[in-house]
Amino acid sequence: MSLAVVRSRAPAAGRAPEVTVEVHLANGLPSFSIVGLPDLEVRESRERVRAALLNCGLDFPVRRITVNLAPADLPKESGRFDLPIALGILAASGQIPAESLAHREFAGELSLTGALRPTRGAFAMACGTARGRLPSADASADAQSDRDEDRTPELYLPLASAKEAALVPGVAVYGAADLPSLCAHLAGEADARLSPVAAPTLPRDAAATPPDMADVIGQRGARRALEVAAAGGHHMLMIGPPGAGKSMLAARLPSLLPPMTDDEALTSAALLSASAAGFTPAQWRQRPFRAPHHSSSAAALVGGRNPPQPGEITLAHLGVLFLDELPEFDRHVLETLREPLENGRITISRAALQADFPAACQLIAAMNPCPCGWRGDPGGRCRCTHEVAARYLRKLSGPLLDRIDIQIEIPALSPAELSARSTTQGEVSASIAQRVEAARERQLRRQGKMNRELTGREVDEVCRPDSDGERLLREAGERFGWSARAYYRVLKVARTIADLAANDVPNAAQISEAVQYRRAFGTQ
Repeated sequence: MSLAVVRSRAPAAGRAPEVTVEVHLANGLPSFSIVGLPDLEVRESRERVRAALLNCGLDFPVRRITVNLAPADLPKESGRFDLPIALGILAASGQIPAESLAHREFAGELSLTGALRPTRGAFAMACGTARGRLPSADASADAQSDRDEDRTPELYLPLASAKEAALVPGVAVYGAADLPSLCAHLAGEADARLSPVAAPTLPRDAAATPPDMADVIGQRGARRALEVAAAGGHHMLMIGPPGAGKSMLAARLPSLLPPMTDDEALTSAALLSASAAGFTPAQWRQRPFRAPHHSSSAAALVGGRNPPQPGEITLAHLGVLFLDELPEFDRHVLETLREPLENGRITISRAALQADFPAACQLIAAMNPCPCGWRGDPGGRCRCTHEVAARYLRKLSGPLLDRIDIQIEIPALSPAELSARSTTQGEVSASIAQRVEAARERQLRRQGKMNRELTGREVDEVCRPDSDGERLLREAGERFGWSARAYYRVLKVARTIADLAANDVPNAAQISEAVQYRRAFGTQ
């Protein structure tokens, strides 16, 4: 047989679309061509595959070899196609049975010795394999319609990548150390049979547990605001001097959030798996917490490149995106956050390709009140003029601040609070998380989504306060000159505060608390 078909997956921000690797051997002058929009890494597979086959004692056909990666309009990148290309050559030249490749997918980078190196995106590929269908390579349309629906799809990966993929239900994941052992398995040799990799047992150690709120000294108001933010999924900005505990509070938000559902865990892990940092089994069911440096570019934060790749806001999907020293970010970079913060998605367009990435994360930002950080300090340490401090705050645009529901001031800790640390302890995260989960359950029963995600019409239906609260809200809006967006966001926050108190309708006290969350340093 001079034609073989092998199935694989392409890296595409957690989606891992199917790629069909077609290998054809023809007579003529010896050559090795790869077509189907391959990038440089894929084109270099020719040399890796040739050396790996020869060093493993396998025959490399001295013929005209053409490899087609279909669909042709999907960009192909990374070395993961080394293994399916090598298997296609072996099947087309009769060195392994071609029927052994049916109902199976393969991915992995080959070393020159034939060893299989780990490849990123293993979890995403397993998700795609579990959702996809794996008909036989030579099946007709009629035969495909009669295929066994109960057949468990099989995915073959490098041994180092198989454990993370084994976390995905509905797919049998096999790990191979090198090309010869995999070929022996496909040839049906009894002493070389591979067994499916079992899902790893995840350790429940302290390293996998998020930091606890009990570690936070004082800051009663900030702790309350963080609880409200967690309950409604609201974005939050903390303004305060150095050492007040802003970063410490932000790092503890994941410990207040409800556990991930199965679908959420699969989605988050698939996105992380396709990223440069990768995914490890220890991250399974852990809410993402991403904290990019303020020198990050727009492409790093929201995504970019060609073909488009996800940015930090997508990798934080269903988790927390923490931006420390917010005014130090480039203003243009911050402005790119406006649309995804509003819609929970971001679309990146290129001349020949458009990519739509999820970005439903919770933004937690922190900043100093002025360049030196000590504005308003009773000790008089601040030397910034009013003009300098105002210019510093103006680095954040009004439209961006409008999208941040909760904006609070974090005061510096007093010596008395620090000295009382050994005798007093704040509430632990577990008890706060119970209230947060109960509040979110009320939201899901009432409207099927978090309060942050309510549309204008839905706000009018479910967030309207009582008569006293309505009057207070109207007076606050007139006094502070809120935009329509700010007005509705105060209503959403008040609805969350009412959910924490198990109230059917927000009252004046809850409206008052929500108003206070938009008054930090005049950032209304």
